Amino acid sequence: MSNLEENQLKIAELEQLILSLEPESQEFKAKTKELNKLKKETYSNLSHWDRVIIARGQNRLKASTLIKKLFPTFIELHGDQLFSDDQSIIAGIGLLNDTPVTILAQAKGTNFNDSIKRNFGMTSPEGFRKTLRLAKEAEKFNRPIITIVDTSGAYPGKGAEERGQARAIATNLMEFSKLNVPVVAIVLSEGGSGGALALTISDYIFMFENAIYSVLSPEGFSSILFKNRKTAEEAANIMKLTSHDLKEMDIVDEIILEPLGGVKTPSDEFIKDLKNKLANKIEELSNKDKKELIDNRYKKFRSIGL
Repeated sequence: MSNLEENQLKIAELEQLILSLEPESQEFKAKTKELNKLKKETYSNLSHWDRVIIARGQNRLKASTLIKKLFPTFIELHGDQLFSDDQSIIAGIGLLNDTPVTILAQAKGTNFNDSIKRNFGMTSPEGFRKTLRLAKEAEKFNRPIITIVDTSGAYPGKGAEERGQARAIATNLMEFSKLNVPVVAIVLSEGGSGGALALTISDYIFMFENAIYSVLSPEGFSSILFKNRKTAEEAANIMKLTSHDLKEMDIVDEIILEPLGGVKTPSDEFIKDLKNKLANKIEELSNKDKKELIDNRYKKFRSIGL
């Protein structure tokens, strides 16, 4: 167990203790001061691996909750019209303030049973085809698209490969690059491999401060480079997978700052600020000529690494 995980357990114990105390008592004040000090010490100088742990936290904000907070008016749509409805994708139409938008989100479960239902956020070919179907519908009705990314990677199972996993991802990459409506992506927690890239070909990428976004997991990187999955922490430090690394390299456009310890239950102020950022960016992109929009998106991704 890392120092971060040990401190997180202590923080959770203190939070539970504080809830049982009288708010006006001296013990409440002392324990609150102790909690704030411990949080500051724990989260003031996070390593790359610490952010991996936070991004994967079971209590971390999930896409299903974020959608409810950002889009109180939301209608979910289902299926790829070919095989099935992939529950790792929540997709539909919502209102961002008064603007209709299409939302395409990778969803991890909020508890064990929900995680099983959603395949732990690992998307199958039918999930990618569902997102593409709704993206094309959004294009038809001139509706902006918001994607929410949270996956360790596309589902690697035998059935997924037999149903065309690689082609489904590749088709998304190609088609999203040509959509003539604004596309804004949010990297919420984990952004792993092609499963994440399939929903981040966009005009603008927001990334939560403690999220990670990389070509593969630190464990996968470690097993390839060091022939040992136990050195994942070292691999994470090499990979430059944090929001600050990626902003510095101009891969993501804007970092969404989080409260100490990461965002779990977002405050009304946090949601209001994020909603305003999304609305302003979509309005800005919507005012661009469609050819300019597509050309800029193409240039954005072609310039990475140059």
